[in-house]
Amino acid sequence: MKKYLMGLITLIMATTLLAGCKTSASDNKTLDVGILQIVQHGSLDAARSGFKSGLNEAVKKHDKSMKVKYTYMNAQGDQSNVTSMSQQLTQKKPDLLLAIGTQAAQGLAKKTKDTPIIVTAVTDPKSAGLVKSNEKPQTNVTGASDISPVGKQIKLLKSITKNDKPIGIMYNSSEENSVLQVNLAKKYAKKHNIKIKTVSVTSTNDVASAVSGMKDSVSGIYLPTDNLMASSMKTIGKKAKEASLPVVTGSIEMAQDGGTATYGINYKDLGKQAGEMAYQVLVNKKDPKSMAIETSKTLRLYVNKANAKAIGIDSASITKP
Repeated sequence: MKKYLMGLITLIMATTLLAGCKTSASDNKTLDVGILQIVQHGSLDAARSGFKSGLNEAVKKHDKSMKVKYTYMNAQGDQSNVTSMSQQLTQKKPDLLLAIGTQAAQGLAKKTKDTPIIVTAVTDPKSAGLVKSNEKPQTNVTGASDISPVGKQIKLLKSITKNDKPIGIMYNSSEENSVLQVNLAKKYAKKHNIKIKTVSVTSTNDVASAVSGMKDSVSGIYLPTDNLMASSMKTIGKKAKEASLPVVTGSIEMAQDGGTATYGINYKDLGKQAGEMAYQVLVNKKDPKSMAIETSKTLRLYVNKANAKAIGIDSASITKP
């Protein structure tokens, strides 16, 4: 009887141990990813879609039984939402966090120094205080920057303007990303003797009047990858067409939503690139501290043919700068 009881106890313990191992293995088959997006508009939505596509594809290729669970939150441009949502996401202790936009990245970085954070739609992570350097972050943050070829975009705009009036640059001065790009535009313009006129707006309510106000004083409008501008592209496109002003944008999505053309990044591609970086962290256990910030691997010429035609520009005449 004693031997029987001992054998039964041993069997129960072994069964329990195996069950525990199975539970652990099962848990490891699901990756938990939290996403915080600063605001909703075409470019950032495309970045989120691209990220999920890039990560899902890489994970499926690695192990078809592995799943990714996403918790998505959108701050709708409200800083108080950024703070509360960052708190909520970090408290869940996910395997990885994705920040879409500079403010979203800063919010998450303030709440955790341990959970890996991948960023996208952040122009300069170093200037934003997210990393020690873009080449070697030395923090729990890395990702794919949306820095645009500003000089080439200004060159593109200059090539399709119809007169020698200054080029107008419209942006939100409260967005760090935008200020950085405008400074790059000013440097390029100064080097190439291009006259510019900058106009800053901080509310969607001011966008229409700002475009109308530039109508007679500029030959075209340049828009950096700016969340306020991206959210207002339909209004900008309408007013620019009324004024027969060409609009070159920082991203392809912005040009699609109301611009004339761009030579720039595609946010879905950029998001996919960030998703592939997330895979390296989650599955291959790479440390963000030593993963350099990447920039877009692809730049494309995009022409909004309908908008070009509406202001009397032959779309075939618009070429890569």
